Amino acid sequence: MTVPPGPQPPAPMVVPAFFVRQRITLMVNRYEVLAANADGSEGPLLALAEQKRMKLKEEVVFYADASKSRPVFSFRARQRLDVHAQHDVFDEFGTPLGTFGKQFGASLLRSTWNLAAPGIQAVGRERRQSIAILRRVWDLIPYVGDVWVPFVFHFDFVDTATGAPVLISERRKAVRDRYVVTVPDPRLDFRVAASMAVALDALQSR
Repeated sequence: MTVPPGPQPPAPMVVPAFFVRQRITLMVNRYEVLAANADGSEGPLLALAEQKRMKLKEEVVFYADASKSRPVFSFRARQRLDVHAQHDVFDEFGTPLGTFGKQFGASLLRSTWNLAAPGIQAVGRERRQSIAILRRVWDLIPYVGDVWVPFVFHFDFVDTATGAPVLISERRKAVRDRYVVTVPDPRLDFRVAASMAVALDALQSR
């Protein structure tokens, strides 16, 4: 995605902070994207995301509410069954909003993602190298690594041109995955930020 010259205005949809909670059902991974209240508590539902399993081409759809009557944005892989596929984020009308993808080589020891949106080129990495390595060792333990992850890990995305923070995802200890997401850069559209935040859980082990 080409970065236009000069300062960029805020995105059409700006949400400085929100939460992501995972709900697992038999055939679908479900994610609740919740607003953050001024006191730091969870607020109303902003979007409900569903990831259907066993699809040839990865796709996650975000709905306006729990009724799932209105899809409002989504992200979709460009390639089939490719763990390194680029993913495109679309609004409810199919207009592209941004892209993201995992860096294969860099992610062998420390998960690394590229994120692009109008005016932004960013890279995100696991905050702590030591935790990244421990997670990989844990995943090699038969049966255990697939059902329980004892490590709390965080991701920091920074602008590749300035080094300024763009998006921060911090995992919290809970029975199901729960993330606190902050978006310091107002140029990053909420729909792209929410897509990236959900992907960090839904696609992280791919």
